[in-house]
Amino acid sequence: MAAVFAVIIFVIMFIMIVIDKIERQYVTLGCGLLTIIVVFGLCMKSMSAIWDTLAFKSFATTEFWYQVTESESKGINWATIIFVAGMMIMVEGMAKAGFFRWLCLRIAYLVKCKTVPIFITFVIMSAVLSMFIDSITVIMFLAAVTIELAHVLKFNPVPMILSEIFCANLGGSATMCGDPPNIIIGTSLGFSFFDFLSNTGIAAGISLVLCIIYFYLVFRKDLVSKDKTEKADISKLPKPSDAIKSKKDFIISSVIFGIAVVLLVTHSMTHLTVATIGLFIAIITLITAGKSALELIKRIDYKTILFFIGLFIVVSGLEETGILVFIADFIGKISNGNAMIMIIIIIWVSALASAFVDNIPFAATMVPVIQSLSASTGVSINTLAWSLSLGTDIGGSATPIGASANVVGTSIATKNGHPIGWGKYCAKLAPATVIVLIISTVYIFARYL
Repeated sequence: MAAVFAVIIFVIMFIMIVIDKIERQYVTLGCGLLTIIVVFGLCMKSMSAIWDTLAFKSFATTEFWYQVTESESKGINWATIIFVAGMMIMVEGMAKAGFFRWLCLRIAYLVKCKTVPIFITFVIMSAVLSMFIDSITVIMFLAAVTIELAHVLKFNPVPMILSEIFCANLGGSATMCGDPPNIIIGTSLGFSFFDFLSNTGIAAGISLVLCIIYFYLVFRKDLVSKDKTEKADISKLPKPSDAIKSKKDFIISSVIFGIAVVLLVTHSMTHLTVATIGLFIAIITLITAGKSALELIKRIDYKTILFFIGLFIVVSGLEETGILVFIADFIGKISNGNAMIMIIIIIWVSALASAFVDNIPFAATMVPVIQSLSASTGVSINTLAWSLSLGTDIGGSATPIGASANVVGTSIATKNGHPIGWGKYCAKLAPATVIVLIISTVYIFARYL
């Protein structure tokens, strides 16, 4: 009976997230509370299941802060919560100092404000920044500056924004901190920043090159057509220095970002967990912010933090009742133990699901599934993890609602008089998504089988 209620609560949660009538953090928290009361309390009558799910005891363990060997993650993944919150504080500090706007304008001037070079450099910048910073933040600033440049340089900003959105999601797949599903996969399975970079990062790098060529061929007429009929007045474009609100804050935020990158790249050698790194970065950001510290704390996206907490509780209900093991066994039977079929199922089902529903709950649900699948079939957990990562990260690019960055980018374009409908979006980005999924599938086959 506990398993039945766990599934019902999970399905209700997913449907309500898709319908999007109630804010998603209330949905996951409400369903999480139901899981604790109904599944763990009334059905299982297990206080141990409740405490394992809340996972408060993890804070008191050395492995939570300093991890030499891989340890199992159950219940609420507090490492993910702390890391995401810490990076949010750092990004808010960088934004307040004008870092992102300065970077965009600086690159535009470096390529002499030529449309095609701006297109190529902005697309690459979108991918690279998203390797370290949340793709929502990256697109928020890139899209705004792209529209500003388009008005001055007289080109259509829509092709560039669409390309930036896609490459932000692609860049996020390359590292552990680039996309929330990767953070969940990495913290749950003990992977490091370099583990992702040397595995999914290679697939993302190959795909990025081909995608730049694809987007240029698809959008080249839109990018250059207006240049021939209207003369751009570059003097109206702000100087990069105008974006810097405080030189001191700008330098400090840049140094902190550099420290964060170094800690993330080396954490497999230092054995500092992402929870430690996230907390440390948050503390030094707040200390250096001085009187502005409270403002940065207020800007944290608490809705996303609460969404994660409720989600982990609901998924823990499926795990504690054995549903996830059942799903893993089902996939194992369908594939008949064939690793190639398993990879195809994981990549393409993950991609299809992520195109229409939030990829965060899907990834959180699938991590224990691939753990059970690996244990029962003998297929390497690493191979299944990279397949899940690529499928969830890339699949979200196919539709305007598949990832948060898509929603933010299209919304900014629409508010500035450049509406992007489902037809326009899917016609250009769905084929690119299929291309990258094919590349990813072939890459996994060639490297791991």
